[in-house]
Amino acid sequence: MTVTHTSFRARRRRLAAALTLGLLVAGSGTTALADETPSPTATAEASPEAGADQKNDQSPVGQAQASQSPTEQGQAGQSDQQAAGGAAAQDANGFKADNPGWANATKHTGAAHGVEENYTAKWTRADAMQIQRVSNPNAPSGTNSMPEQLTMPEISNGFPATSQDVWVWDTWTLTDEAAHQISYNGWEIAFSLVADRHAGYTFDDRHTHARLGFFYRKAGTQTSSADGASSSNGGWIYGGHVFPDGASGSIFEDQSFTAQTEWSGSARLMEGNKIRMFYTSVAFYNTTTGGSGDKGSGQEGSNAASKPYDPRIVQSEGRIYADENGVWLTGFRTQHQLLVPDGKYYQTREQNPGVNFRDPFTFRDQNNPSDPTEYMVFEGNSAFVREQQYVDAAAKAGQNTALATCTAEDLGYAQGDSKAETVEAVNQRGGRYQLANVGLARAKNKAMTQWEYLPPLLSGNCVNDQTERPQIYFQDGKYYLFTISHRETYADGLQGPEGVYGFVGDGLRSDYKPLNQNTGIALGNPINLNFNPGKPYSPDFNQSPYAFQSYSHYVMPGGLVESFIDSIGGNKDGNPVRGGSLAPTVKLNISGDTTSVDRTYGTNGLGGFADIPADRARSNGGDTRPQRLK
Repeated sequence: MTVTHTSFRARRRRLAAALTLGLLVAGSGTTALADETPSPTATAEASPEAGADQKNDQSPVGQAQASQSPTEQGQAGQSDQQAAGGAAAQDANGFKADNPGWANATKHTGAAHGVEENYTAKWTRADAMQIQRVSNPNAPSGTNSMPEQLTMPEISNGFPATSQDVWVWDTWTLTDEAAHQISYNGWEIAFSLVADRHAGYTFDDRHTHARLGFFYRKAGTQTSSADGASSSNGGWIYGGHVFPDGASGSIFEDQSFTAQTEWSGSARLMEGNKIRMFYTSVAFYNTTTGGSGDKGSGQEGSNAASKPYDPRIVQSEGRIYADENGVWLTGFRTQHQLLVPDGKYYQTREQNPGVNFRDPFTFRDQNNPSDPTEYMVFEGNSAFVREQQYVDAAAKAGQNTALATCTAEDLGYAQGDSKAETVEAVNQRGGRYQLANVGLARAKNKAMTQWEYLPPLLSGNCVNDQTERPQIYFQDGKYYLFTISHRETYADGLQGPEGVYGFVGDGLRSDYKPLNQNTGIALGNPINLNFNPGKPYSPDFNQSPYAFQSYSHYVMPGGLVESFIDSIGGNKDGNPVRGGSLAPTVKLNISGDTTSVDRTYGTNGLGGFADIPADRARSNGGDTRPQRLK
């Protein structure tokens, strides 16, 4: 997670894997951003899966830097707390430590703000430090150091393939405006990113080949994961791609892209059988010579030099049909570009060629029935310029030209806290490069083809660089903001598991409070924060075998959580089992500002593989299948 030079952070597995030739940054000590998840034969040193800025000798828990590791800080902190009998300590200046040996978390009220108000909640470094506080500093090699109630049960008995034809990862459901999951004519439907298993590329190379696919199964299907690899795949039938070939790439003015792909989003069932698909369309412009992106060289529109990749949020409309034999889709040819980053609230590719911008999720405010607005949350980055070399491009585009820097508000420490970091120290360690935020937009027309930005709901500046697949979850009058992130995308000095992070507030725009003692962890993979994580294709010898077992979690009605299997085992023999199939569903008990894993659900807390049930039904009595599909 350390950033000490001008190389680009690999944004996520699918982004960095997609930038196949990388972005070379000028200056001494620079590195290339290559495939973040290369083939398993690649060495850990050659792969910047955690970002080109995460060096082995700069790992937050690097064994070569044990004296500086957060783990040893945790050991000292827990020893101090035990010596104090767990009571809050007060220093000579009157400062009271909530947990002796650790910095206090930022105080969040959860109070609601106006949705149009220029207010953004902050996920601070003081908050994220609480993750290490609850980690067991004495957890031995190969075990989980995190609290059991926050940890996904181990997927230790093998798994079936969701499909023999395609790898499957990010998955979402057919929903209404309240995120209820809808069955249609007796069939449950799921949408996933898919890639051809037999096309000759590896699982780690899938991101530039991603397409939106769909699956269906009989509503009410119940399965178990108890038999591991011999279990049912959940009863899912693969239906094929959602979009006709070439449709999702039609929005790009420059058609010279070397790769074009489809990334995550959400699906809304509107009136009748109309589906609106919201997703991320991405174009890549790479050549054999690489490059650091378009620097005003006049190469726009050509493939003579690489230029930054181009992510856009898009909507496409189609129809769903179903009879007793299955489900089919039509339409989805016309694409409506909805949003590109604005450079005011949301970082652009001029400000940072490796920007994060994707994963739209649409909804209506279920706690405010008088508000008919269609809202969207999405993953973004705060709109600062990454390096001085991009200032001119940002200025030319009329965007914010301020360089990214950490502030006292980003750190969030209380005045007088002796465990607080300084702004100068965090900036020097590269914290300014992590600029995650959760964006907010609202529709301006009934067709949901025109949208306008509102200020971000949440920023994680100097904490993390990714808040992927955000969603708003309504329960008991509260607003829960769930998002997913990686250990490797944390800023230097911070760490946490792969998994779901959650925040709760009293309004759509709130002073969101991180769940579970301010850790923010809602559900994490088993991980040992006392050791380096390694990579999914090459986990650390001392790490839990399940540190990368699942990712891209989505919280469904009733607290059910689906995800996909990434990598299991391999920490001892260097040969992890790779996934590309959907994981067992788990259940979260959600109450107030806490969540806990329901270990009574399914088998030892694991439900059926890919158990993605509908909680609402819609039917027109059955559709007539066209002759071409008979």
